[in-house]
Amino acid sequence: MGILTDTRTPATPVATGGAQTMTFILTVSCPVRSGIVAAISTYLAEQGCNIHDSAQFSDLANDRFFMRLSFSSEQGRSREALEQGFAAIAGALEMEFDFHDPRRKMKVAIMVSRFGHCLNDLLYRSRIGALPVEIVAVISNHQDYQKVVVNHDIPYHCIKVTKDNKPEAEAEQMRILRESGAELVVLARYMQVLSDEMCTEMSGRIINIHHSFLPSFKGANPYKQAYERGVMLIGATAHYVTADLDEGPIIEQDVIRVTHAQSASDYVSLGRDVESQVLSRAIHAHIHRRVFINGNKTVVFPASPGEYASERMG
Repeated sequence: MGILTDTRTPATPVATGGAQTMTFILTVSCPVRSGIVAAISTYLAEQGCNIHDSAQFSDLANDRFFMRLSFSSEQGRSREALEQGFAAIAGALEMEFDFHDPRRKMKVAIMVSRFGHCLNDLLYRSRIGALPVEIVAVISNHQDYQKVVVNHDIPYHCIKVTKDNKPEAEAEQMRILRESGAELVVLARYMQVLSDEMCTEMSGRIINIHHSFLPSFKGANPYKQAYERGVMLIGATAHYVTADLDEGPIIEQDVIRVTHAQSASDYVSLGRDVESQVLSRAIHAHIHRRVFINGNKTVVFPASPGEYASERMG
């Protein structure tokens, strides 16, 4: 069985003039055909729901339709009731669908090695609510960030990884992920290659930040590769992890300009900010159910109004 399960709770009710209004996100993917949007919108209207935001895309080449809706149930319908009523429509249209509660924070585990800029950025964004997640564990193969993580009241697990103990080390990592209830694993510059078995078991639920503009400069030392090639732009790529190294579906990318006068070490320093921003944007898209895996690519819809708002400023 997969270790990352959706332990959802009912949507938080909001009192409005004596009635309870529930807010949900509906995600749908299915073969392309006519009447999909009409069927969904008609069903929600019949259930007393009001659609606030909607995005859709048809991949005609691969016969795949994707849709994400943010809506409120103004009659207080529960997620379970909406799912049960929608099942017949989904079956007729061969849909994969889910109703999500946007107020429930996704449980996230972070894995890191010796570069801490992405980890520190995620800790800060989580603390102020810019990334509404619950960080349930930080796993590292070094002790470098034990103090900063514990100071955030987050469990820190140092698991040394060598060629000789890698299966045992990964088994311990998996145990921690299971027991913590992690739904998403973030490789925040974790410099160990995961096994094929781990990648397969958690397919679509591990996000890695690679410090190059993929597909250029895969593998080790991408900044050195970029410097030796004489590029004028360096970048970062956040992607889902697969058994093929640095080949997973891309979620987010960005670049920064460099010149002939800068060294490979300059590239490393300049790249830190880009890596942190790209990774946080990819996680934000994933936790808000905006990312759909489409073969070896992704469909990433824009954020709904208010989804970038932080709970506090600092």
